[in-house]
Amino acid sequence: MRGRFTLTPELRVLAERFSVSPTPTADYNPRFNIAPTQPVIVIGLDGERYMKTMKWGLIPIWAKDPSIGNRMINARVETIAEKPSFCDALKKRRCLIPADGFYEWQKLGKVKQSVRIVLKSREPFGLAGLWDSWTSPAKEEVLSCTIITTEANDLMQEIHDRMPVILNRDVENRWLDPKLNDPAVLLGMLKPYPSELMEYYNVSKEVNSPNHDGADCIMPLRDN
Repeated sequence: MRGRFTLTPELRVLAERFSVSPTPTADYNPRFNIAPTQPVIVIGLDGERYMKTMKWGLIPIWAKDPSIGNRMINARVETIAEKPSFCDALKKRRCLIPADGFYEWQKLGKVKQSVRIVLKSREPFGLAGLWDSWTSPAKEEVLSCTIITTEANDLMQEIHDRMPVILNRDVENRWLDPKLNDPAVLLGMLKPYPSELMEYYNVSKEVNSPNHDGADCIMPLRDN
């Protein structure tokens, strides 16, 4: 995935799925081609679940300038417990990043075909994420996040060797629980999602442009 995803349900559906109140503080519109550095919806837990908007591309609290976030859109599960950019967030600042699909580019000979990967149920799901708060020189708070990736499952290996961590619904509360800070337990939740619950289909090359965010991005590509 790593670079693009979708979140197309209505806010009411999304709020019900993730057990949050659809508050006006969450600036939400259905999105068909979410790209790095853009605002994304994040689900966290602070007494109760909340929904916030954050920038995609994690800016650590100690960063000298925000440009580092451009390189922090993903965090590899194999190294998040050791890397300074992620290890503290793994213990203290975990989140879910809602999605209902993500894009990848499958190499077919000399051609790269854009594909969209979804759950067979077409339900929205929670990507495992980390977040941080950075203060600009002008004393403005910037909330940002990153998506954790893992090795590809059997389905994704047909397309790419990595995939985002899709959390099972039964571990979402534990992942968000601020009282849980054991890296070994947390890392144990970050597994490739079952192949048999996923599928993919070809989509238009329109998704190649981060400036294109229309509903045609998710339409199956018809054979000529």
